[in-house]
Amino acid sequence: MHDTLPDDAIKWQLLEQTIKSTLQSYCYREIRTPILEKTELFSRSIGEATDIVNKEMYTFPDRNGDFLTLRPEGTAGCVRALLQHGLINAGPQRVWYHGPMFRHERPQKGRLRQFHQAGAEAFGIQSAEIDAEMILMCARIWNKLGIKDVQLQLNSLGSYASRQKYRGILVDYLSAHKDQLDEDSINRLTTNPLRILDSKNPEMQALLQSAPPLLDSIDSESADHFATLRALLNSNGLDYEINPRLVRGLDYYNRTVFEWTTDKLGAQGTLCAGGRYDDLVEQVGGKATPGVGFAMGLERILEMTGFSNAELGLNSPQIYQVLVGDAALDNGIKLAERLRDKMPTLRILMHCGGGSFRSQFKKADKSQADYALILGEEEVAKNTVNIKPLRKDAEQYEIHQDDLLDEITNLLQPIQGQTGL
Repeated sequence: MHDTLPDDAIKWQLLEQTIKSTLQSYCYREIRTPILEKTELFSRSIGEATDIVNKEMYTFPDRNGDFLTLRPEGTAGCVRALLQHGLINAGPQRVWYHGPMFRHERPQKGRLRQFHQAGAEAFGIQSAEIDAEMILMCARIWNKLGIKDVQLQLNSLGSYASRQKYRGILVDYLSAHKDQLDEDSINRLTTNPLRILDSKNPEMQALLQSAPPLLDSIDSESADHFATLRALLNSNGLDYEINPRLVRGLDYYNRTVFEWTTDKLGAQGTLCAGGRYDDLVEQVGGKATPGVGFAMGLERILEMTGFSNAELGLNSPQIYQVLVGDAALDNGIKLAERLRDKMPTLRILMHCGGGSFRSQFKKADKSQADYALILGEEEVAKNTVNIKPLRKDAEQYEIHQDDLLDEITNLLQPIQGQTGL
């Protein structure tokens, strides 16, 4: 579990703002759910036989003897909240979330025990255009972030009944070749056999390539749904690959599943994953309601983004206030507050702790501010302020304080345009 230090926090803010603005442009509304939920919510929704429930959840009893779990993913909590507050029955819902998730995994690059996700969920819409919208939203986010080296993989799991039918076919096939299965796959053979298709063991790839294709077993309605989805993606010029071994690790998926992957992050190459879960609301205790969603791993996405120096400069002050003398300190605080009132996006750093003009100027230059505002006893007496450019070779000059707002607006306008303020 990692700290996020100030130099990295600005990258997180830029990433989160990009995702937020994109999802809001599609009219998704933010939902915030607790980090702690009752354990049974996840065991009922994710599945008792999954690795998440069996091996990875942080679960403990509280003082009342109830078992609680730090949320390992966001979808189940969204479903619980919308059910609890009656929104599921109020017509189609489109929501988005972001925040920390927790899994007790072996820490490695791109896989932490506290990690962060942003995701979107849509409920009450059965048709394939909502699946397409989810995928196109992701593509728009990659475009805004300048991420190019990503591939979209698609599959359909069919209905619950057709998936159960395929499970039997797959178990028969794998049981006939049990001597070629690794220990993990043998354990999954009786609990979660579809996950064996996702094995990364190179010694099993030939066996899995020859397994009966899942798409051959899906029901006709799911096949039509998948064909419609592909047609919508094709008409929007979105490239994708059909991956018949894409099954996802959560039991609640049916029909559409998808992943956005990259080969730039080593073994942890999945940036975003999602799909349809039409049975989940009913599993959690509501009426049968179709649903579809995705979640993206923010740590991994940050590894893929290249924010410009101007964007990252949002952590630096634009103005550094140099104050010498008690009168300058009192006047300077009032002046800075008036500027913030009139320019809410202005980043102005007031020097604190005293010191000579020389020592304060050294700190002003080190701060990476664009300009220094200089106030001493003489400037206070004349109601003026001196402005010293710090990032270019230009002379210091004096103006009346009443003209300072217009002057700063003119000085910072090109800087604000560069940084997107």
